[in-house]
Amino acid sequence: MSLHPYAAKLAPKTILVNISELISAYYTRTPDTANSSECISFGTSGHRGSSLKNSFNETHILAVTQAVCDYRKYAGIDGPLFIGMDTHALSYPAQISALQVLAANKIEVYMAKDFAYTPTPVISHAILEYNKNANAKSDGIVITPSHNPPSDGGFKYNTPHGGPADTDVTGWIEKRSNAIMEDGLKDVVKLSLKDALKSIHIKQYDYVTPYVKDLENVIDMKSIATSGIKIGADAMGGSGMAYYSAIKEYYGLNMEIFHDTLDSTFSFMHCDKDGKIRMDCSSPYAMAGLVAMKDNFDIAFGNDTDFDRHGIVTKSVGLMNPNHYLSVAINYLAQNRPQWSKNLSIGKTLVSSSMIDRVASDLDKKVIEVPVGFKWFVDDLLQGKIFFCGEESAGASFLRKDGTVWSTDKDGIIMNLLAAEILTKTGRDPGEHYQELTKKFGAPIYARIDAPANDEQKKILKNLSPDDVKEQTLAGEKIEAILTNAPGNNAPIGGLKVVAKNGWFALRPSGTEDIYKIYAESFLDEEHLKAIQNEAQKMVAKLF
Repeated sequence: MSLHPYAAKLAPKTILVNISELISAYYTRTPDTANSSECISFGTSGHRGSSLKNSFNETHILAVTQAVCDYRKYAGIDGPLFIGMDTHALSYPAQISALQVLAANKIEVYMAKDFAYTPTPVISHAILEYNKNANAKSDGIVITPSHNPPSDGGFKYNTPHGGPADTDVTGWIEKRSNAIMEDGLKDVVKLSLKDALKSIHIKQYDYVTPYVKDLENVIDMKSIATSGIKIGADAMGGSGMAYYSAIKEYYGLNMEIFHDTLDSTFSFMHCDKDGKIRMDCSSPYAMAGLVAMKDNFDIAFGNDTDFDRHGIVTKSVGLMNPNHYLSVAINYLAQNRPQWSKNLSIGKTLVSSSMIDRVASDLDKKVIEVPVGFKWFVDDLLQGKIFFCGEESAGASFLRKDGTVWSTDKDGIIMNLLAAEILTKTGRDPGEHYQELTKKFGAPIYARIDAPANDEQKKILKNLSPDDVKEQTLAGEKIEAILTNAPGNNAPIGGLKVVAKNGWFALRPSGTEDIYKIYAESFLDEEHLKAIQNEAQKMVAKLF
């Protein structure tokens, strides 16, 4: 994909979303339930859409919130529900709609004080903390489309395990939501906003203090503070704006914070490679502003809008590739958490770098490889099977210092603070640590490209079997494995992975666009990577 002229440049005013139009469309447009693109659809990270496309409107939120209420009754969940929202323009009205339904259903809800914003990992942390000793189990809703463009909205449901709901749960909620919409919202019960906010069921809650104070139990905050290293923290106008300020004050960090005021147009962002505004902290184009300031800080970092992803900027390399940082974090944590059991494994998605496998082998650690989606890590985190889990899209979490669970959702805050800990404890930034790993294990080249695919073709790719691949070699090397189920849990990957000695590729159809994604990696060189990508596309062409 060629770069857009706006890539890595400050967003021009001409492409900023019209907030008034967006909010108006939320309340005035009605989705067509006969059109699947305008129905509720849960992907790997909840339901996402835009009011301008009739895919994220008041109708959707009333229906899906009622469906969550119905699911709670079905599943016997009778504790409080923790709700949070990010700074996308559609998140605020969506939370209002959700509160009206939740209050009418007499569900005890904890919302942030004064309609403040709450990061995804903070909701997970709150659920887990409550459920430690409670008789009734709590769950949560996070209203966010993650790093998606400013015109989008999103709705995620977290079950009592604190992490993203599994496919059986989201399937139940999706089916029920669409049935409610098809029936004209007759099954939705709601109060006026005034009555909802006066209800004894809606309670304002301080999310910030317990999360911030607890950070010292997962990160060596004392070493970061006493070192005096200069930290640059780009809140990127997201839901954790107040959290970085609180962290700085509580721990006494030498930290400069950027973009910590609300701007739902995200006009301060640099455009992504396709010319769109996207709060993707793993994109060198979107992060161009912070990267340009890398020499002003010992370590710098940013987050996406709901703060579940991390973006690490070092003096040595600039913005780190997420795969590179995952490898460094694993290598460091395995050797610097003495209270952890030696038998803990590592969780990774099957499209993450094989550098993780090489690091894990050197550490004598087992790797549990799962399909794309953080939900696949939840049980292993809770059961204490893994000390770290991460995915190629810059999402990860790890255990507390004492080996107990911290969060069962991605936590970009602790991943960013870990980079500061690594620097203070070792004297070298994560970029320098990765260079050491490449000297030891080789320097992989990783890339993802997109190719066109219609609905029928995407269906073919989603339902492949290993027998569909007739080739014996990949880029001149013998094929060692053909996977359509993840080796870590045998769950379907919704695509295909082909592995050789020094390279691999994986195919996954997009759930929202007419494309399929080709992930590929080579431990040899660019030419080898291109050969892998070309052969992957040729294999797909035969399948169509």
